[in-house]
Amino acid sequence: MLAGKFLVFEGIDGAGKTTQMKLLAEFLENRGLPVLCTREPGGTRVGARLRGLLLDPACHDITPRTEAFLYAADRAQHVIEKIVPALERGVTVLCDRFVYSTLAYQGWGRGMDMALLRQLNDLATGGLVPDAVVLLDLAVAEGRRRVLGQRSPDRLEGEKLAFFQRVREGYLEQAAIWPNVFRIIQADQPVHDVHRQILEALNDL
Repeated sequence: MLAGKFLVFEGIDGAGKTTQMKLLAEFLENRGLPVLCTREPGGTRVGARLRGLLLDPACHDITPRTEAFLYAADRAQHVIEKIVPALERGVTVLCDRFVYSTLAYQGWGRGMDMALLRQLNDLATGGLVPDAVVLLDLAVAEGRRRVLGQRSPDRLEGEKLAFFQRVREGYLEQAAIWPNVFRIIQADQPVHDVHRQILEALNDL
């Protein structure tokens, strides 16, 4: 049994995961709870190198299988080096993306075999499952507007609209498969309304 709680934020790009994770961290820290905020890919030194490769538009020729293996490598390092040690110390870990992103992006989005992806992720995580997944659900067109209005797109953000439609569907299907883990929050509301609903959704933890 791990002493800390493990909470994951998921959703398409532009859904507000980083903002909401920061607000939750501040809420918990103000109540005296130790918190670690981290992300995938890039939560470790090795992961930061992998993140640069995965998101580089110049690496447009990365194959879907290679992409899945690189994400799994990042996750394996992340779980062993950072997430599990923090949970063992009783720290609440907030993570921007986890295995559900791989299933949504490489599974539903790229059309890769789900059984292969689950096997790959089981190896990467050692069977670690979060206490809850906050899925910030947002219409794809709004997500694209938010992302593309801020910066030049990275390798994944440059995908076509249909790709992100499949990714969103993948997230919602996962939430239907694992209703005890997923908490769906509509992300098209004011930031503090979303934060309040996240607190309500996680109240049982």
